Amino acid sequence: RYGGLEMPDIIVDDMRVERKRKTVNGSFGSLLLDSIKSTLEDKKQVILFQNRRGFAPRVECGVCHWIPQCVNCDVSMTYHKAQNILKCHYCGFTMSVPSQCPSCNSTDLKMQGLGTERVEEEMQAILPEADIARLDLDTARSKNSYMNILDKFRRHETNVLVGTQMVSKGLDFDNVTLVIVLNGDSSLNIPDYKSAERTFSLLTQVEGRAGRKKDGIAIIQTYNPDHYSIKYATNHDYINFYKKEIKIRKSLNYPPFTNIVAIRVLSKDYDLGFNDITRVGNYLKSKLSNNFVVLGPT
Repeated sequence: RYGGLEMPDIIVDDMRVERKRKTVNGSFGSLLLDSIKSTLEDKKQVILFQNRRGFAPRVECGVCHWIPQCVNCDVSMTYHKAQNILKCHYCGFTMSVPSQCPSCNSTDLKMQGLGTERVEEEMQAILPEADIARLDLDTARSKNSYMNILDKFRRHETNVLVGTQMVSKGLDFDNVTLVIVLNGDSSLNIPDYKSAERTFSLLTQVEGRAGRKKDGIAIIQTYNPDHYSIKYATNHDYINFYKKEIKIRKSLNYPPFTNIVAIRVLSKDYDLGFNDITRVGNYLKSKLSNNFVVLGPT
């Protein structure tokens, strides 16, 4: 670390234990809340990281489990409470929140998951004494708004900064002694061979925001505390993470031991597009040697 400073102490909070003890308030375990309270009492500051913006990552029907999808991208829409809309984070398409499920007509529509907007609201309700700011793509649309949020935090006008990856790297605040990662294992659930690497990298970056000038602590809330990427990130142990991860990559023939080429066909007509990519796949399978594996089409 620059200047020879010690890395912060890392505490992994097993949310399975917190749930069993019934010590969870909203999205927060008792360890997290107690740590925030004591940090604020000491006139220090807190950064709280949640890697999803919006209020809830998805709306879901409690009866048939229908989830609203973007008409352009075919991905689930995110609920934004302040505007009371559903929004696609890929193309920006918005729609109003339905009063009932269009699939089964049920009115039992539930907000599932956790976004930064919801974290901010829950935290303010539980800790009304906290001065909370939120830094994500919704609050920092312009350069000025981004800098204003950070300047207020630097001047101690706010003492808790809730944010997405915008708060994970590059920030250097002397008075931040506590960093919190909510859902530290969420990126492990992304269907990508790099998910463990990205989890390790992200946790390492976020942890580094604590204790830049004074002793710091980082708390990782997780339901998967035994995963190797979390364990090695906790110990700042890149070498052993690499040794573990590279064995897995080699056994599964993933990069860097092979190259992956993705071929995409874009079409406004689904059947036409699928038929074309099927022809491409069949052609490659017939022409390429056994050294190549052709997956799909999908």
